[in-house]
Amino acid sequence: MATNIITREGHEALRSELDHLWRVYRPEITQKVAWAASLGDRSENADYQYNKKLLREIDRRVRYLRKRLEDVRVVDYSPEQEGRVFFGAWVEIENDAGETKTFRIVGYDEIYGRNDYISIDSPMARALLKKQEGDEIVVQIPDGEALWYINQIRYKPV
Repeated sequence: MATNIITREGHEALRSELDHLWRVYRPEITQKVAWAASLGDRSENADYQYNKKLLREIDRRVRYLRKRLEDVRVVDYSPEQEGRVFFGAWVEIENDAGETKTFRIVGYDEIYGRNDYISIDSPMARALLKKQEGDEIVVQIPDGEALWYINQIRYKPV
């Protein structure tokens, strides 16, 4: 089960998506459904069937977002976090081969469509929590273990 925490930016993005779906996109699709229904036989009307399906998907997402926004807790940055890895941190790590990765540790709902965000519930994030710059971490991967070194921790994007 995903952790029910989210960054302020993530919360605003979910709220914005809900607002757009409910106030802009849904009325637009509802209008298309009404237009397609007015054409008569709905059983062979591809416009009607497609837009009706789209409306169900929108409604499902709206229900999910409303429930999720009630359930999540926004976690804001606190100056006490400086120097250690906590929720919301941007972390740069490096392995012995010189490969570096930079990502932000965020809530489950924030990682989709982003390759620079990882979930707080991921093995990498769990291994990083409370560590400091210069620390080494061992992460369990399917092939065994991976060793990484923490190069940098920050709480504001560059």
